[in-house]
Amino acid sequence: MASRTFSATRLGKAVATLLLASLCSLASATTPGVRGTDHFGFTVPDTDQAVDFLVDVMGCQAFFTIGPFGPFEDNWMQDNLDVNPRATIPVAHLVRCGNGTNFEIFEYTSPDQRTAQPKNSDIGGHHIAFYVDDLDAAIASMKEQGVTFLGEPHPFTEGPMAGLTWIYFMSPWGMQMELVSAPNGMGYEQTTPDRLWDPRS
Repeated sequence: MASRTFSATRLGKAVATLLLASLCSLASATTPGVRGTDHFGFTVPDTDQAVDFLVDVMGCQAFFTIGPFGPFEDNWMQDNLDVNPRATIPVAHLVRCGNGTNFEIFEYTSPDQRTAQPKNSDIGGHHIAFYVDDLDAAIASMKEQGVTFLGEPHPFTEGPMAGLTWIYFMSPWGMQMELVSAPNGMGYEQTTPDRLWDPRS
């Protein structure tokens, strides 16, 4: 019996050692030096309209523009951006919204450009969420400025997101966006000292 216990103990230590080694390997496999998200890029039909909305309605700050890029006679656009070789970028704007990441807002021309916005259910579907301190006040202000909201605010009352309330709205160019607020924190904070990124911190 003693030898079996000893063998089981050795086996357990060996398994633990292998697990630790694999975890260390996974940790070292991450890209060195990553600090966080620098910017989120998206394409709009009219960059002036998009920047005006983000600045005048959402309170973002416009920094600068870059471009134009193209047209190129070679395949530079395809090789570097995986778009049609004859695509061009007339202009791109860099914008920052509060204590958050930067937006790189592109305006493209391309022979094969699709103009329909992806749905959230489509592969590549996406949305941008803005944190607000007072959800009701934000909704009322935005509605006064003609912003269309989808449904009513939805509070999470249980689970890891308990305490957060959200609502979707539409940008003028048809991109889905969201307002969120969790003034008293979220449920998951009771189970771990780790925290999701929070624009208030």
